[in-house]
Amino acid sequence: MTVSSGDSDLAPETTSLADGLAFSFWLPAAVAASLILAIGRLLAAAELGRIAALAAAGTFVVYAVDRLRDRDRDRQTSPRRTAFLERNLTAFRVALASAGLVLAITALGSSMESLALCAALGGLGLLHRRFKHVPVLKSVYVSIAWTGVCVGLPWLAAPEATSTEALALVAVLYPTFWANLVASNLRDDEAAAPPLRALALARGALVFAIAACAFAPPALRLLAWVPVFELATLLRFRATEHYGHLAVDGALFVGALATLAHHALA
Repeated sequence: MTVSSGDSDLAPETTSLADGLAFSFWLPAAVAASLILAIGRLLAAAELGRIAALAAAGTFVVYAVDRLRDRDRDRQTSPRRTAFLERNLTAFRVALASAGLVLAITALGSSMESLALCAALGGLGLLHRRFKHVPVLKSVYVSIAWTGVCVGLPWLAAPEATSTEALALVAVLYPTFWANLVASNLRDDEAAAPPLRALALARGALVFAIAACAFAPPALRLLAWVPVFELATLLRFRATEHYGHLAVDGALFVGALATLAHHALA
């Protein structure tokens, strides 16, 4: 398998729309917010709107700062995304300032524990530029950051949440995020292992995450939708920038929405 991250697997007439959907930073922010809402519902957490907005704004800021600062390197691994960013620099800078304002406002009413967690993991995210050239390390620490935010914030906001529930959530989400990062490395031609082997490992991690849901406390088993959708995208993986963002990253968002819908109907 070879990686062709600069090519699109979409028809030319849909490419501009796909670029906007895939590369405008709304997707990682939406993933963070939707997962926090889903997990928060399962844990009966308080002030879900606030912590979801805090996570979404913080995620937007971290991703925007990284991609604005590291355009030269990203031009090699993600040329289509970098070109889109450079065509819309002013809009991205305005969006970054707006996200920073939302982050400051939502932080004002947040607990010290939540702020400390966000500061630690956000700082790790801002150091991403220095470490992301090491694929194995990248997959580990970015997965830790995402798991910490998506588990930690709703867990801290849920008075009745237990350590057993936190461990169960980590067992589901960490391998899910790790598999997503392995696919991201393949998209960017940065995989630490041969592509077929890396994909097999990622798929195996998702099978583990799905199985972990079966042993989780009953209230948390609906989260299985997240690794299920992620696995579906990796079974048909294509190493293009559009597929990597819209399908592989988008699967986390769709899985979170499925979890919310299932919980509402249960």
